[in-house]
Amino acid sequence: MEIIYGIEQLKRSFNNAVAALGNFDGVHLGHQKIFERVKAEAAKIGGEGVVITFEPHPLKVLSPSHCPPLLTPFPKKMMLIEKSGIQTVFCIEFTLPFSRLSPREFVENVLIKKVHPKRIIVGYNYHFGEKKSGDAKTLKMLCSPFQVEVEVVEPLLVEGVAVSSSRIRELVRNGRMEEASRLLGRNYPVIGKVIEGAKRGQALGFPTANLEMTDELYPPIGVYAVEVTWNHQTYQGLASIGKNPTFRDVSTGLQAPVSLEVYILNFNRMIYGEKIRVDFVKRIRGEIRFDSPAFLVEQIRRDIAWAKENVFRN
Repeated sequence: MEIIYGIEQLKRSFNNAVAALGNFDGVHLGHQKIFERVKAEAAKIGGEGVVITFEPHPLKVLSPSHCPPLLTPFPKKMMLIEKSGIQTVFCIEFTLPFSRLSPREFVENVLIKKVHPKRIIVGYNYHFGEKKSGDAKTLKMLCSPFQVEVEVVEPLLVEGVAVSSSRIRELVRNGRMEEASRLLGRNYPVIGKVIEGAKRGQALGFPTANLEMTDELYPPIGVYAVEVTWNHQTYQGLASIGKNPTFRDVSTGLQAPVSLEVYILNFNRMIYGEKIRVDFVKRIRGEIRFDSPAFLVEQIRRDIAWAKENVFRN
């Protein structure tokens, strides 16, 4: 997949472009429906399917304090869009000056002059231009003089629930991973670099991969059944998001940092500095403070047995 980052980096013409417009945080089933329409319409005219998106997320520029943690930071979003079969991503840098473009200026100066699309496909709730003053109806009206067709994709319902990034975000925040997976069309992934930790897991007989934490959205503190992908191989595992209360002196009153540790079943490779993908399948339990490491070890054994019986049985 070709990624063109920045309007100034667009140095070629698109071939009969059929373009999707949006932030696409989560790349969920609703977004995938739009991408399928892009590919189908591009195939009809021998054209190029293009996803036009924005980085950073507009809220990070316009209202940083109100920007929620992202479901898909930029590298993860690109990976998922590529998996959907899109040929090209045109990523526009979102800045304050860009945010002040009127809907007409955006259509005429960016879409028409730079992309020259034959067709544009957007979701039903798409808004654009200064203060989100443009919507899908505005887009149709502004594109009409240039003979550019605009298709609006209606909301996708899964078990009666409209698929949306905000709904998925709420489910992940509450640890409802199976429900989030149904709206995403896959398990919720976190991609991170393996860093050195305190190596307590190794001492307990359950060596863990500690992931570097970023500003993306993580499930709440607790223990999860996960699938781990490293070097194109997938393994079963358990992930712990928490503050290691069994090994922390609570009398100090200091707030402990949250860490993400992954125990990968049947795996004994040294992978410090490498990136792994952790797909959250099911929440097992909350975090518990044990009176001794021995009790913790026994609970880990029970967690593994439970996951094998109830999650990994297939």
